Formats: sequence, C-alpha cells, structure tokens
Amino acid sequence: MSPERARGQTRGDVRDWLALFGWIALSLSAGAVGAVASLNAREFYATLNKPIWAPPGWLFGPVWTVLYVLMGVSAWLVWREPAPAGNATTTLRGRALVLFVVQLVLNALWTWLFFRWQRGALSAVEIVALWLLIAWLIALFARMGRVAAWLLVPYLVWVTYAAALTFALWRANADRL
Repeated sequence: MSPERARGQTRGDVRDWLALFGWIALSLSAGAVGAVASLNAREFYATLNKPIWAPPGWLFGPVWTVLYVLMGVSAWLVWREPAPAGNATTTLRGRALVLFVVQLVLNALWTWLFFRWQRGALSAVEIVALWLLIAWLIALFARMGRVAAWLLVPYLVWVTYAAALTFALWRANADRL
C-alpha cells in the first residue's frame, strides 16, 4: 500500500471516530437539554403518587445515558453506510438522519413538558408522538442496516414503558399535572 493511501485511510478512520463521537455527543445533548428542565425532577418525582411498577428516580439517569449512547452509535452506523449507485440510499439516509434529530428534539421536549412545565396531558400526547417517530426511525434505519435498527429497540422499549408511566402519573396526579 502506498504511503498516500495509508494516510488517506488514517484520515478516514479519524473522520469515522470523530463522527462517532459527534453522533453520541448529539444524542447526549438531548439528555443535557432535558437535564436543565429536570433540575428539581427528583424532588418533584418523589412527591407524585406513583404506580407500584414505577422505577426509583435514581434509575433514570443511568438508563438514559446508555440509551443515548446506543442512539448515537445507531445514527453513526447509518451515517457511514456507503451509498450505492444512484441517490436513493443517500436520500433515504438524509431523511432518516433528519428524523433522528427531530426525535431528539421531541425526546428533550418531553422532560420540559412533564417536569418543568408540569403538563401531564401534553406530555402524554408528546410521548406518543415520540414513540411513533422512534418506530418510524427503526423502520428507516433497518433499510440501511439491521444493527443500526436493533440498537434503537431498547430505546423504543424504554419509551413504551415511559409512556405507560406518563399516563399513570398523569391520571394519579391530575390535580398537579
């Protein structure tokens, strides 16, 4: 292999690693935006009437951190998917990655709706929209790579659980949410 080719591959490898870091950072930024809204979430959550199956408040941070990392890796896998002849995959990839960013916005918005603004009904509607976007995203990502799609499945499962919890909390605390 020529030195020029080796240098090109190194730059490509560095670009791939930087992109992986970027997609994970972007995903974690949704959590950071949500964290701003949830500064008093632990105290607020502790005062709510919760179903017996509600998780302890301390569990949310570690679960979401893992999910954001998986989401970032998933988006990165789609981002680096090679485009065959024609623009069909490139266009699909672009739409899928835009949808990925949109669902990150909805992800962060839920925390603001529920914890900061304490809007139970609106947060319940919003989490259903988020769930639908994630399901759509999984379908789009699956067309470009099964691993990328499967990495989003734990996220969909957790949001399914979170949606059920949102509805239960809203119903049990209608006077406050």
